Amino acid sequence: MGSLSIWHWVVVIAVVLLLFGRGKISELMGDVAQGIKAFKKGMSEDETAKVEPADPESIKTIDHQEPTQPVGSQTEKQKVG
Repeated sequence: MGSLSIWHWVVVIAVVLLLFGRGKISELMGDVAQGIKAFKKGMSEDETAKVEPADPESIKTIDHQEPTQPVGSQTEKQKVG
């Protein structure tokens, strides 16, 4: 009584085909396959990025220098004269 027979599965498949149609199910399975492929590709790219060390010459830094006098401000000598 708790197990599903072949007739239960036939009825379930028939209802699914009636609701979604044959074309929609094949499109859905194609989309799922593409998603799995993209996921695997992303995972392999992450692993290669971890394995390959970054080239120190390709890293660029910008040295920050504080201005000697802020732009737009006046010194005491300029205010008086």
